[in-house]
Amino acid sequence: MATLKISSPQNQHIKHIVALQQKSQLRREENLVVVEGLRELQHCSNAGHTLKQVYYCPTMINAEQLPANSDAQVIEVTREVYDKIAYRGSTEGIIALVEPRHYSLNDIALGDSPLIAVLESVEKPGNIGAVLRSADAAHATAVVVCDPLTDLYNPNLIRSSLGAIFTVPCVACDSHECIKFLKDNNIQILTAQLQDSKPYYDTDMRSATAIVMGTESTGLTSAWRQAADAHIRIPMGGSLDSLNVSVSAAILLFEAVRQRQQQAK
Repeated sequence: MATLKISSPQNQHIKHIVALQQKSQLRREENLVVVEGLRELQHCSNAGHTLKQVYYCPTMINAEQLPANSDAQVIEVTREVYDKIAYRGSTEGIIALVEPRHYSLNDIALGDSPLIAVLESVEKPGNIGAVLRSADAAHATAVVVCDPLTDLYNPNLIRSSLGAIFTVPCVACDSHECIKFLKDNNIQILTAQLQDSKPYYDTDMRSATAIVMGTESTGLTSAWRQAADAHIRIPMGGSLDSLNVSVSAAILLFEAVRQRQQQAK
């Protein structure tokens, strides 16, 4: 099945993969990202992203398990070579170079009562990945990352999302562009903030809703606070005044799910 076999970690193909993992500029220039793991690749392929090359280690995974619905070049590598390109400790022995889809705001299929998670200037890839997992579980319409400080296809983000970066439309844009899009489409803006806010469970989230969250250190900018239709907070019973953004996103998204399920009864 393999069209090429590589046994040297110094092979140019292998050096190219390592460079793509490390350099966001190279990923942008070549429009290629590195996706590791069988589950992640299945989500990636099912979502219509183009697999260009698939690298697999036959001592770790059977060739029959490789994605069947792909025209990608299949390359067999030794365990030594695979360990050179593997980004995480536990893996299934498969890595691919993928040509990703890039979503814009206008690509979001809003439908009835969309539910959108918006993150402003959230920097850590792991946090964005965790928010994407919650968005997938809540069947959210999309995740929008405003004024991004990290590459949406950062290997850490893909890994922490467990492939949800491919199952939930994820858009990168600036805040003003996103605010205009939400206003134009009559989607209420709920900003998570401590100041001048009320408990999240006292806010109606059954209609078209965007839940907007910022960083733990600086919160949201004034542009979002002024554009908001309501300010919401998660009541804190301890000494701290905030939760990790991914935890907050899960709580708020599933409150919207709860309200909508109650309405449907």
